[in-house]
Amino acid sequence: MSRICHIDLDDANLPPPTPEIEQERKVAMYDLIEENSFVLPAREGRAVPDGPYRVGLAIRDKRLVFDIRTEADQPAAEFHLSLSPFRQVVKDYWAICESYFDAVRNMPPSQIETIDMARRGIHNEGARVLAERLEGKAEVDSDTARRLFTLICVLHHGG
Repeated sequence: MSRICHIDLDDANLPPPTPEIEQERKVAMYDLIEENSFVLPAREGRAVPDGPYRVGLAIRDKRLVFDIRTEADQPAAEFHLSLSPFRQVVKDYWAICESYFDAVRNMPPSQIETIDMARRGIHNEGARVLAERLEGKAEVDSDTARRLFTLICVLHHGG
């Protein structure tokens, strides 16, 4: 099975992230590179370059852009996804993350655990939406979808 070997976030035009958002980004990127599954299916009868892949993520013209390249930096695929299906789940994700970040500083472990469970549920929903949107474009496992969703949230948070 193929994989992602490098990820680039086009966050140059975003405001500087908070320390919490920066930590979310770092963890998601590290975990994604350590373990992922990312397969480009054959499309329109054309052969697909073998992975591993370099993946660029950006938001352009209110669309999520995946720029997929081979390890040797040759174009492999590019696809654009509407951000509309992600808007509510991203908004919910950051709202629960704010509660979680605050809880970690101020609440007992039992309350942190409750908020974290809610956060995981929203995260799973975002990963499900992403996997659906990628259908026919790229095949990802649930952990890869979760990590990519976190990175989409990081990009979307500043935009």
